[in-house]
Amino acid sequence: MKRLVLAGIAALSVLTTVGAANAADIARRQAMPTKAIPYVQGYNWTGGYVGLNGGYGFGRSDDSAPFASGGFRTSGGVVGGTLGYNYQVGQAVFGVEGDIDWSNIRGSATCGAGFSCETKNSWLSTARGRVGYAFDRFMPYVTGGLAVGDIKSSVSGVGSSTNTKAGYAVGGGVEAALAGPWTAKVEYLYADLGRGSSILGSDTKFNTSLVRAGVNYRF
Repeated sequence: MKRLVLAGIAALSVLTTVGAANAADIARRQAMPTKAIPYVQGYNWTGGYVGLNGGYGFGRSDDSAPFASGGFRTSGGVVGGTLGYNYQVGQAVFGVEGDIDWSNIRGSATCGAGFSCETKNSWLSTARGRVGYAFDRFMPYVTGGLAVGDIKSSVSGVGSSTNTKAGYAVGGGVEAALAGPWTAKVEYLYADLGRGSSILGSDTKFNTSLVRAGVNYRF
């Protein structure tokens, strides 16, 4: 009887030791640190930038003179520089942007008996606000503000008149972050400079639609 009791105590002791060892092993495995998932910082659009832009403009001009042609199409290329600043709040991006472009937007038509009327824009500048929505490195935006440029009105054999006029520009586009500090954009702007006085003593209307692409360097 005594031997049976001792054998039972010994068996119980072995089971208790094995159970404690298994519990300790499980605790050690549970306590082992797991590999953290790396955090990827989202792209931040806040900051200033400078850039280059270029594209094509197409629109319409007309002269209020009684013998004018009733209007004609204008078109031509533009190229210039850009300066701006963005500030991001959440996914909303608020910015200001200015640019000045050399322009060769022009058009002509017959006006009167044997005369040719021409309208030309040789420079165009805008100062606009921008509001965008950031999808990480991709940002669509709308924009609008002031447009300033020249309107040159010419009549063959008579002369020409040039006026600097202020109007407005509105539009929108998309901008994407490239490698490092570089971004690229494509945008559409409608610019209207109103009317400038012509050599005929009347006035000449000028507006244009601009399709431009650009690259910016952020700092």
